[in-house]
Amino acid sequence: MTSNKFPLQGKMALVTGGSRSIGAAIAKRLAADGAAVALTYSASPDKAAQVVREIEAGGGQAIAVQADAGDPQAVRAAVAAAIEAFGAIDILVNNAGLALGGPIDDISFEDYQRMIAVNVTGVFVATQEAVRRMGKGGRIIHIGSSMTRYAAFPGASLYTLTKGAVTGFNRSLVRDLGPRGITVNTIHPGPTDTDMNPDGGPVSKIVGPGMAIGRYGQPQEIAAVAAFLAGPEAAFVTGADIVADGGFTA
Repeated sequence: MTSNKFPLQGKMALVTGGSRSIGAAIAKRLAADGAAVALTYSASPDKAAQVVREIEAGGGQAIAVQADAGDPQAVRAAVAAAIEAFGAIDILVNNAGLALGGPIDDISFEDYQRMIAVNVTGVFVATQEAVRRMGKGGRIIHIGSSMTRYAAFPGASLYTLTKGAVTGFNRSLVRDLGPRGITVNTIHPGPTDTDMNPDGGPVSKIVGPGMAIGRYGQPQEIAAVAAFLAGPEAAFVTGADIVADGGFTA
C-alpha cells in the first residue's frame, strides 16, 4: 500500500547515470518517495557511493552498479543486478548521457559512435531488458533535451540527433507497452545546473538571456517531474514530452 508521503513505497527503480547532477537528484527523490533505488555509474564510484549513503541515511534502500551506458552487456548486467538486489523492477529512468559537440564537419566518427552508443543504444538496451521483467503499473522515463525543440547555439547537432532519437522511441513505445499497463514518457530539461552545463559556465552566457524565469534550473526540479511520472497519479500520462525548461523554448 502506498501513501501520499511515500507514493513509491514497495517499488523498485533503476536510474542510469545516477551518480551526478540530474541522475543523482532523481535517485534521491525516488528513494525519498519510498522506492528502493539502483543507480548506475561509469567513472564516478565515489560520487555514486555518496548518493547511496545519503539515501540510506534517510532510511531508504539503494545500491550502486558500475556500468558503462555505451556497453550493452554492462547495461544488461546492471538491470540484472538491480533485479537480483530488490526482486523486481517497476521504474526505469534512462538518464545516462554524453554531450560531445562541435561543428558537423569537425565531429569525429569515433565521437559519433560513442554518442550513439551511450545516448541511443544504451537507452534501447536498458528499456528492452527492463520491460522483460516489468509488470502492470511500470514506468519508463527518458531524459531528453529541450534542444530537440530549440537549438540555441551551434555545435550541438550530434547531441540533438541522439536526443531526437529518444523522442521518437518514446512515442512508438507507448503502443507496445500501453496494453501491458506500462507508461512511457520523456522529460526534456532546459538549461539546468549540471556538471556538463554549469550555471555560470560558457553555455549559460549564451542561453541565460533566453530563460523566461531568469535563472537556470536545478537538478531537484527535474527530479520532481520524474517523481510525478513515476508515481500513481501519472497512470494516465503516457507518450508525453514534458518540457521543464523555465520557459526557454516557449
